[in-house]
Amino acid sequence: MPCDPFRAAAAVLAGVTSAADAAARALRRHRSRPAAPGNTPALAPSLGSAPHPYARALGLVAVVVFGAWLGLLIVGSVRTPVGPMDTTMTLRPSLTGGTKINVAPLGALELDSHIAPVRLDVDVDRLDPVRSEALVQHPERLSGLQQEVTEDVSTGARDLALRSCTAVVSGATALGLAVYRRPRRALAAGGLALALLAASGVSAYATWNPKSVLEPKFSGLLSSAPSVVGDARSIVTDFDVYQRELARLVTNVTKLYDATSTLPVYRPDPATLRVLHVSDIHLNPASWQIIGSLVRQYDIDVIIDSGDTMDHGSAVENGFLDPIRDLGAPYVWVRGNHDSRITQMYLERFKNVHVLDDGRAVDVGGLRVAGMGDPQFTPDRSLPDQGAAAERMAGMRLASALRAQEQAGTPVDIAVTHEPDAARETDGTVPLVLAGHVHHRQNELMRFGTRLKVEGSTGGGGLRALQNKKPEKVRASVLYLDRTTRRLQAWDEITLGGLGLTTAEVSRHLPEGKQPGATPSPIRFG
Repeated sequence: MPCDPFRAAAAVLAGVTSAADAAARALRRHRSRPAAPGNTPALAPSLGSAPHPYARALGLVAVVVFGAWLGLLIVGSVRTPVGPMDTTMTLRPSLTGGTKINVAPLGALELDSHIAPVRLDVDVDRLDPVRSEALVQHPERLSGLQQEVTEDVSTGARDLALRSCTAVVSGATALGLAVYRRPRRALAAGGLALALLAASGVSAYATWNPKSVLEPKFSGLLSSAPSVVGDARSIVTDFDVYQRELARLVTNVTKLYDATSTLPVYRPDPATLRVLHVSDIHLNPASWQIIGSLVRQYDIDVIIDSGDTMDHGSAVENGFLDPIRDLGAPYVWVRGNHDSRITQMYLERFKNVHVLDDGRAVDVGGLRVAGMGDPQFTPDRSLPDQGAAAERMAGMRLASALRAQEQAGTPVDIAVTHEPDAARETDGTVPLVLAGHVHHRQNELMRFGTRLKVEGSTGGGGLRALQNKKPEKVRASVLYLDRTTRRLQAWDEITLGGLGLTTAEVSRHLPEGKQPGATPSPIRFG
C-alpha cells in the first residue's frame, strides 16, 4: 500500500498519463475514419502517431524520477557513527552534485567533490557522550582516531549505497504501480530507477575530486572561519581538531557536577540570589552547553554577560545567539568591542534578554543592574582606535547614570561594562561592577569601596584559540548575593581546561573580612 507522498504523486502523474492515453485514443479514432473527398489521409498517420510514444516515454521518466526521489526522501537515510560523532548520511537529487556537511550549530561546508545528479548530505547530529568519554579516559586511542573515522565513513557509504538502491527501486516501483496499475510497467520503472542510480554512481566515481576538501564553501557561522583560523587547509585540519576536543569539554562539565556537591566553607542559603557571570564567549558553541549546565546545577537567578559574545559582529553570526532563549534564566548583556550594533539589535528581540547601554538600568531576578556598551568596535578597521580615553569617558557616563539612580531613590546593585578601564570610573557609585575583555580574572576592591570583578573567557578564547600554542581555559563565576541587602557574600570561580586539556576546578572565595582566616577552597580534577 503506497504511503501518502506516493498517493499525491500518483494522482498528478496519473492525470498526465491518462491525458496522453486519451489523446492517443482520439488519434486512433481519427485515423479509422474514411477520408473526405479532397483530403490527403496519407498525412494523418504520420502526424498523429509521432507524439504517442514520446508522451508515454516522458510519463515513464517522470514516474521513475519522482518515485526514486520519494524513495530517497522516505527511507534513503543511514545513521552511522563516525568516531565520537553520530551522523546521518543521505543522497539527494541535485543538478550539480557535490557534498554538503551540516555541523550544527556552526553552519555547513559544501565541497565540489563530484559531478553527478545526486548530492551527498552528511548531518553531524551530536557527540556521543559514551564514546567521547572513552576517548578522554584512554588518550592513546586518539592516535588511531583518523583510521577509525576513515573506516566508519567507508562503512557508512556502503550502507548508504545499499539503502539508496533499495529506496529508489521501491519508490519507483510503488509509484509505477499506483500510476499504471500494471506490474510490468511498475517493474520497468524500478529497473530504470536502479539504472539511473548506477549511472549516477559511475559519474560520481569518474569525476571524484579528493582535493575539494581543501577548497570548501562555508555558510552560517563558518563563513567567518577563514579570517578566524587561517587558510583553507588549516581550517579543515583545525576544525576536525575542534570537533574532537569538544568531547573533552563535555566530560569536564560532568566532572563539574561532582565538584560542586562537596564545596566547603560557605553554604548559601536557599534564598540567596545567584548570578552567573560570563564574558568573552567569542563564538564558541560549547559555551552554551556549559552555561546551561551551570544554570541548572546552581539554580541561577540571572546571567550577566559582559560582552564580546561575537568575533566580527556580522549579521551572519546572529544565529549563534539563538540558544540564549533556552538557557533557563534572564540574560543581561552589554556590548563588547567585538559586538556590533547589529548584534545588539538582534538580542533586543529576545524576551529573556535585557540589553544595557548608555547607563540604562533594569530590575531583574531581584537585582537592579545598569550597564554601558563598549564605545569601540574594533573589527571595523575604517574607524580610528580611540584607546583607553574613550573607555574612561564611557565609564564616566555610566558613573553619572548611577549617581542619578541613587538620587532618584533607585540605587543600582551591579554595574556592567566590557572594559575594566571603564569599570574603574564607577568606583564609589555602586557596590559591585563586572567587566571582561582581558581574558583573565581580576578581583579588586577599589579605593572608594566598589568591588571590580573581571571575568576570563567563557569561550576559552573562541575559535581563534585554535591558533594559540597553549589552550586558553574556559572561565565563569557564580556570585552569591544577600537577597535583603543585595551585597556580595561569596563567589565560586569555575575553570575548565581548554582545547586538549581535561581539567576542571571550582574555587570558593569570600570577600575580605567576611570570615577571618578564610582562604579559597579549590577542587581540581585531572
